[in-house]
Amino acid sequence: MTLPLHGQAAVDQLLEILDLKQVDAATFVGESPQTGAQRVFGGQVAGQALVAAGRTVDPSRFVHSLHGYFVRPGDPTEPIQFTVETIRDGRSFSVRRSTAQQHGRTIFFMSASFQVLEEGLDHYLPAPVDVPGPDEIPTMADWVRKYPSRAGIFASSPQAIDVRYVGVPGWVPPGDRDASEQQRVWMRINGTLPDDPLIHACALAYASDLSLLDSVLSAHGEVWGPGGVIGASLDHALWLHRPFRADEWFLYDCTSPSASGSRGLATGRMFTQDGRHIASAVQEGLLRRVGERK
Repeated sequence: MTLPLHGQAAVDQLLEILDLKQVDAATFVGESPQTGAQRVFGGQVAGQALVAAGRTVDPSRFVHSLHGYFVRPGDPTEPIQFTVETIRDGRSFSVRRSTAQQHGRTIFFMSASFQVLEEGLDHYLPAPVDVPGPDEIPTMADWVRKYPSRAGIFASSPQAIDVRYVGVPGWVPPGDRDASEQQRVWMRINGTLPDDPLIHACALAYASDLSLLDSVLSAHGEVWGPGGVIGASLDHALWLHRPFRADEWFLYDCTSPSASGSRGLATGRMFTQDGRHIASAVQEGLLRRVGERK
């Protein structure tokens, strides 16, 4: 059995995934890692779509927001074609629409906005207090060893992102997780990234799809998988507020303000270890009991 990649080797593979092949000025092609997953991870296609959009924008403009819809499951065995439409290039902002297709059908589309650096008002609400640091809580490897039969794709996938749950992960057995209003996770890219801000933004977009919907289940003490819930991302929005490095620890502080109609809404704020608010995310997901109709 091939062991999953860890550390810098896994990060290098992530960089390869984000290094799209350019076909022409507006068309790019990306690949997926072969992990045995049945569909493309949503954070991957979002990160790749942002890479495609960003490569058509002047490097002096930095991405500050993206809004995307997951339309169809992606096939990890097939390349993904990304087509970028230039919506606007103004004096301060550039807007792009990036569409991902496989087999001639759209699987994901995104609008992304880029801005030149400007000075202005600056404030943010403080980070949560009394949260244990990443070195004080179990690693993903610790959780996998405790629940090997529930770890699933986590145990076999490349570990490009170091994920450390402040509480209990959403994939433990039913009954092993108490209800909580917060889902807090420390994250960082598990190696060193190039200095290119676009790469860090795309890596953060990739990571932002991890654990966010967990907060919907957390509110009910529910879990993913057998005996629990199966889900899929419907849409995803991310705002980038301040400069950051995705290969340094950040706290992903997530809550769920609402769930109804087999859909759950999750919101997340990302803070550096020194408390700077660097990004915010919102996602709605489809959530159904295992065994219910698809």
